[in-house]
Amino acid sequence: MSAFENEEASSADAVAKSKAKNHKKYRKDKPWDNDQIDHWKNEPWNEENDQLPGGRLLEESSFATLFPKYRENYLRQVWPVVTKALDAKKIACELNLIEGSMTVRTTSKTSDPYIILKARDLLKLLARSIPVTQALKILNDEWVCDIVKIGGLVRNKERFVKRRQRLLGQDGSTLKALELVTGCYILVQGNTVSIMGQSYQGLKQARTVVIDCMNNIHPIYHIKRLMIMKELAKDEKLKNEDWTRFLPQFAKKNVPRKKPKQKSKPNKTYTPFPPAQTPRKVDLQLDTGEYFATEEQRKAKQLAEKKAQAKQTSLQKRKEREEQEEVVPKSSKRKKSISQNSNSESVDVESFKKSMKKRGASTASETRMSDFVQNSKK
Repeated sequence: MSAFENEEASSADAVAKSKAKNHKKYRKDKPWDNDQIDHWKNEPWNEENDQLPGGRLLEESSFATLFPKYRENYLRQVWPVVTKALDAKKIACELNLIEGSMTVRTTSKTSDPYIILKARDLLKLLARSIPVTQALKILNDEWVCDIVKIGGLVRNKERFVKRRQRLLGQDGSTLKALELVTGCYILVQGNTVSIMGQSYQGLKQARTVVIDCMNNIHPIYHIKRLMIMKELAKDEKLKNEDWTRFLPQFAKKNVPRKKPKQKSKPNKTYTPFPPAQTPRKVDLQLDTGEYFATEEQRKAKQLAEKKAQAKQTSLQKRKEREEQEEVVPKSSKRKKSISQNSNSESVDVESFKKSMKKRGASTASETRMSDFVQNSKK
């Protein structure tokens, strides 16, 4: 390649570079944005320093939540506590026992624009059977919550109950271990799992464990993994490194199941012709001549068929009854002994009758003689 060609190539590259857009041309360094700033930190609302434009909210915002019937008595008892806590945040609340709903709304005194969302979360947690002392913590800026719906993840009801019980563990041991590892408060109620924590990371971990448990992955695998991750996060050297070599890898095991034996079908001979068409009801009536009969004749024929069938069944039953009567039951030893005793008794009775006859004849003769003697005396 000559020097002239090299110069042309270099000039072409320079033109291409000049035509390419420089996206970082207008991007300047921001002195207020650096790595030391935590963008996920929730700054608390200060009414003195933080103010809304115009001094108040322009529109009224409200949220309503339904609650189940079994929570009615509890909510009626704790509602004064809820009202007092929301009044301190300048939020109005209402409990409607007829419709079974709870409502929160902003007022003209509300200054914090985000507190209405916190109040909405409070109602959701109360409706999902979380105690009021625990649910009121959500009004603080440090606490966050999540409600996982598990009702539609498993179709079979029995399988759903078993997997939900697997999440709880024996005497709630699995759930307690999960709470310690994630640093969250977890409550399983019906078709939902309520999670409260002080970090979004803990919420995300707990949600993953719950969903995987419903998808037939045991929570103990996640608990082991989270325990190792928690210990690795404490180490300053390994804090920012890849942890895949330390974490356990659980392989899926497909347990072979016995398949039901399929009955072997006999091999049919191949015929290119289709099977004969099945006759219709009208065709059958035409063959028998019933199609041209009147309605009365059809009814008479049906009645005759019923009578013939009834007669046949009665004859069959009578035959079965006669066969049962003809069968002689086998005589046991006990029956033989009873029959022998009865025969001996019959013999004794006959002899007893003969003796009684003799006695009767003798007594009759004696009475006659006595009568005769008495008459002679007279």
